[in-house]
Amino acid sequence: MPLQALQVLEKKIEQQIRLFEFKRGQLEHKIGTRIRAFEQKNRIRIDDEVRFFRSWMEKPLAMGAVTPSGRALARTMASYVDPEIPGPIIELGPGTGPVTEALVAQGIEPSRLVLIEFNPHFCRLLSERYPTATVVQGDAYGLRPLLTSCCIREPAAAVVSGLPLFTKPLHTRLRLLYEAFELMLPGAPFIQFTYAAVSPIPKSHGRVRTQASERIWTNLPPARVWVYRKH
Repeated sequence: MPLQALQVLEKKIEQQIRLFEFKRGQLEHKIGTRIRAFEQKNRIRIDDEVRFFRSWMEKPLAMGAVTPSGRALARTMASYVDPEIPGPIIELGPGTGPVTEALVAQGIEPSRLVLIEFNPHFCRLLSERYPTATVVQGDAYGLRPLLTSCCIREPAAAVVSGLPLFTKPLHTRLRLLYEAFELMLPGAPFIQFTYAAVSPIPKSHGRVRTQASERIWTNLPPARVWVYRKH
């Protein structure tokens, strides 16, 4: 095929790609607008699972679940946070915010929340839903430098984590835990859920007190909440 013909064909393909992207953007905007209107009218959120699953498909090892935490699991995690104890509440990997919502229902003022989320789409969503909360886009496994440079002015009352700890080596999990302890009040809880039967932090680790919830069978898949406090 002559060079000139190839150039013409290339331009036509580029035009078709641009047209496709434009129409896809219009369609996504229209669908998104209708979903938001339906959510507001019926006070439900039907697209969180779609957002969550899409992000999981893109980066499965960066997320702790295929779908957002169920209500029973979220309530259980939030129940370990005492709203009467002063200080910020740090949430690691809030995703679309089911545990965040449970924390607010537990009596935590949204302005006390520090939400650390790696996914920028989820960050925008959280900022819209909780405009008075502090939303930090970044890697929670670098917790101390991430927070001490921007938004922690007093010891935290709790850290609540939805991170997939078992995808990380033990030394990385322990580093995260002890960085969290340094940011929290003495005896404050580090609250973590997992689908596994065993604790992400070994119970034999002598410098940590461990507490576990009953297995939450109504969650899909069933999960358990682990609470760690520094000895």
